[in-house]
Amino acid sequence: MNEPIVSQAIEALLGNFRQKSRVQASSLITSVFGDAILPRGGRVWLGSLIKLLQPLEINERLIRTTVFRLVKDEWLETEAAGRRTDYMLTPSGRRRFEDASRQIYAAEAPLWDRRWRLIMVVGDLDVRQRERLRRALYWQGFGDTGTGCFIHPSADLDVAFDSLITDGMADLVPYLMPLVAINPKLNQTANDPHMVQRAWNLEALADAYSTFVVRYQPILDALRHDKSCNIDEEGAFLARILLIHDFRRLLLPDPGLPEVLLPRGWPGNHARLLCKEIYRRLLTPSERHLDQCLQLANGDMLRPSNLLANRFQIDHSFAMPD
Repeated sequence: MNEPIVSQAIEALLGNFRQKSRVQASSLITSVFGDAILPRGGRVWLGSLIKLLQPLEINERLIRTTVFRLVKDEWLETEAAGRRTDYMLTPSGRRRFEDASRQIYAAEAPLWDRRWRLIMVVGDLDVRQRERLRRALYWQGFGDTGTGCFIHPSADLDVAFDSLITDGMADLVPYLMPLVAINPKLNQTANDPHMVQRAWNLEALADAYSTFVVRYQPILDALRHDKSCNIDEEGAFLARILLIHDFRRLLLPDPGLPEVLLPRGWPGNHARLLCKEIYRRLLTPSERHLDQCLQLANGDMLRPSNLLANRFQIDHSFAMPD
């Protein structure tokens, strides 16, 4: 039987996660909201979420603390139904999750319009303020040129500034100037590769992508050997959420540089294709698991919307390919 091969591969993945720190487990809950709850209305009963994550050995207190923090940061809001409480995405929280989803589930990297997006520091910031800004923009994929200028090949500057305000840095915005630099040539200028090398640590990012591929290739190999598609539904969901969680963490600091500026054989391309195929193969059984587990405070079960069909250009039938 091939099913044990898949089960063993998934269990190895889960066992590795269970040894992770509280910080990583807390971050995973954010991934669950984006991957599983957003397509089902962006609303869930907390007790249902706690039960969903029990197999990952994330304790109830950590889940409650993380969800309460998301409420405090205005990603979520609450609504009572008797003695139970639903947690739902705020309008701004939904927008931020949807923006992230477009990057995470894109079937392929976007084409470059050969324009650099720049955020220039035009005022005096102290050392602590500059570090706060650098870290915040790093997690949006901006590179630091070391000259008071942060660059990105395709970021929406309005969204970037909105995110800074949401992250509590409204006081820094008056010291920043957004600019767009247009490259009139069909090919990159001589300065582009040098600027990329200075602004981003591509070697570290490449290593992270390669590690992702090593971690998840055994899952895909096992799925390809399982011709019966008889996959444990709970295991499929858990593997799917870890897959997207790890991939999301790689994409956050990744600027999505155009192919012409990346080293040959860039492992990020392999990682995206790997993630896409595993996700498609796990989607059907994992969605059956969610059908049985996710519910609202009033007892209604959560049903998926057509948002799932837009992920990696997956067909509406959610059929798993051979």
